Formats: sequence, C-alpha cells, structure tokens
Amino acid sequence: MSKSLQAIRGMNDILPEQTPLWRYFESTVARLLDNYGYKQIRMPIVEFTELFKRSIGEVTDIVEKEMYTFEDRNGDSLTLRPEGTAACVRAVLEHGITGGGQVQKLWYIGPMFRHERPQKGRYRQFHQIGLEVFNLDGPDIDAELIIMTWRLWGELGIRDAVKLELNSLGTSESRGRYREALVEYLSAHHDKLDEDSQRRLKTNPLRVLDTKNADTQAVLVDAPKMADYLDDESRAHFEGLKARLDAVGIPYVLNPKLVRGLDYYSKTVFEWVTDKLGAQGTVCAGGRYDGLVEQMGGKPTTGVGFAMGIERLVLMLETLEQIPEEISRQVDVYLCAFGEAAELAGLKLAERVRDQLPNLRLQVNAGAGSFKSQFKKADKSGALYALILGDDEMAQQVLGFKPLRGQGEQQSIAWDALAAHLATCVVQG
Repeated sequence: MSKSLQAIRGMNDILPEQTPLWRYFESTVARLLDNYGYKQIRMPIVEFTELFKRSIGEVTDIVEKEMYTFEDRNGDSLTLRPEGTAACVRAVLEHGITGGGQVQKLWYIGPMFRHERPQKGRYRQFHQIGLEVFNLDGPDIDAELIIMTWRLWGELGIRDAVKLELNSLGTSESRGRYREALVEYLSAHHDKLDEDSQRRLKTNPLRVLDTKNADTQAVLVDAPKMADYLDDESRAHFEGLKARLDAVGIPYVLNPKLVRGLDYYSKTVFEWVTDKLGAQGTVCAGGRYDGLVEQMGGKPTTGVGFAMGIERLVLMLETLEQIPEEISRQVDVYLCAFGEAAELAGLKLAERVRDQLPNLRLQVNAGAGSFKSQFKKADKSGALYALILGDDEMAQQVLGFKPLRGQGEQQSIAWDALAAHLATCVVQG
C-alpha cells in the first residue's frame, strides 16, 4: 500500500480556521507601515547560493548547516532564502533604487526556509515580515523602527508581554579589536567551553556570547565587554538612540551579549523577547548593517532593518487570548432561500446589498436543502443573523430577519429597506 501524502516535516499547512488571525495580524502590520511611509517590495523565494554566502557569512550556522541548497538544470547552485535582508539588498542593487543616496524605506512579507529541528515556534518553512531602510545613517531611523514595533505591540494588545533588549556592536574596526580580546580571553578558558562554543571560537567567536550552555555562560561573566571597545562614533550613535527611546517612554534593557546570528550587523542591534513562548523567546529582531551593500558589490550605503516571525506572534496572540471577536466570525449574515424562484430572487437581492454594503460578509446558501438543514448551516457559519426567503416572503416582497446570536424576535424587512437595516444592525452595530 502506498504511503499517504503529507507535508514535509517542519513545513505546515495554515488551515481555514487559522487564516483569519493571520490576515488580521498581517493587515495590522501593513496598515502601520503604510502610515509610517514604508513601501512594499516583493522578492523571489529562490536566489543564487552565492548571495547568502557573501552576505550572511560562510561560517555562520545558517550557511553551514541550515540552508536548503540545490543545483538546477543549468548546474547553478540555488538556495531557498533563509532570510530576507540579503535578497532585499540584491534587489535594490540590481534595480539601482538606492543610487545617488536615494532613501528607500521598504518592507516585505513571505516564507523563509531553514533546515532546523522543528519545535513549537520554530519551523523549517516560517514566515516573516521584514523592513529595510537605506541611506539614513542616524540614530533617529533606528529609533523609528523600534517605536513602530512598540506601537504595533500596543495595537495587538501584547505590549506587556514583550521586552526590548539593546546593544551596539560598533564599527567593523572596533568589533575587530573586541573580537581579538574576546578570543584571547576565551582561549585561556578553552577547556571550560562547550563543544559548540569551541568550534565557534575558531570561526565566529562573537556567537559564543549567544550560547545557552550554563558552563560557558559562567565563563562569559568575566569576559571583555563590547561597550569597552566601542569607537566614539558608535558610542554617540548608541547614546542618541537611547535618548530617543527615553523621550518616547519605551523601556529597554542593555544586553552586552546580544550579537545576532548574522555577520553583517554593526552598531545598533536589538531584539524584542518574551517569556510567553517557552524556548523561542525572540519575536522581532534587527539592527544596523552599514557595510552590507558595499560588501555585496554596491557603493557605500547605510542600512538598518528588522524581521518579525509571524508564527510566533500569531502564537502569542492565541496564548494571551488577544484575538478580536470580529475576526473569529467570518460571516455576518446568512441568506436561506427555499425554492428556485426564491433562490433567484435571493441572488439578486444579495448582490444589490453587496453593492450598497461592500464590507458586509453575506453568505448565500448553496445546495438548497430543507428549512431545518439551511438553518443548521446558517448557525454553523457563525453568522449573527439569518435572512429567510420563501413563498410567503416572495409574495409580500419581504425577507424574514432572525437573530442567531442573542435575544430578539424574527421580523420582516422589505426588500428595498434591507441594506439600510443591515447597515444599522451589522455594519454599525
């Protein structure tokens, strides 16, 4: 017997009962970004592998162990994008939209792919909303990104469940000096480091700071601090960012071990973390990457951005029960029609109402059925009201109007008064 077909492990279907919450989250973010003057860009999900090796870094965990890479029929090495920043930088370079110092404030949404061990809140295909800003180098734009996310958490009702962590990685030169001091310190304690940190010490030593191993964390207590190696420019930039967050009243915690997992970050890095999702505590993260565009073949261009995980934030909304009542209901009104003449008249009435009330969610019964079966479907739809159109109603050119979710008697509504009545009961009420 053949094996039943199923989705690839870590790549999940998002079912109809789940999509309303996804759409609510995505539309809330899109509206917020529109209001702040950001424009959407859409990139392919497949890129040449070299793009990610050059941008992310060949000795990062993502490139070494997590990318979905394959050869196409032409022999080219292609990769399903593991993150969005590199693809966005490639797009703006290819189309020249940041040339001449043009400021670009861009955002994107879509799936990313990493071959990780699937667990709650961490999947092999996951979805992100990302944001990138080019040719603005001051702390004011760094602050704007954080302020926008703070506003988003407030609109979603999860502000009390997240915490902002900040750090500065300085310029590549100051980070290089810090790297040397960190390697010297960690090498003196090599035997006390976990195996993964010993490997990273040779390839990407700053990632040791991000270890979850308790023994290595104990070694790091007395390790050199990045703040002691910051150049004056980076220090002034960081102070400017903190001053703006203080002015708006956004609380934050300084985390000297916050380094992010990608090689291209410099100066500001930040994460929004939560303790409501178990081990997967980061829901939004980003920072500044002033050298990335030049590293990828462009002219010197400053950049800063962030990405947020949609799965984790949707899970937070569910965990904290911050789901608006209206999105759990996908139908406002359900029209039941009995007999062919009533069905034809019902279709015509429904379209007339839709013309007048374009935001009304009106479902017309399909598949005919008895009075009992149609009302059963109306109730199952979650509609607030049922409209009834049978022989008696046809003769009088009225519809029966019956509340399905609460008190109220059935009443008759004239056809030409239906839209106005629904506007009062549903759209406004």
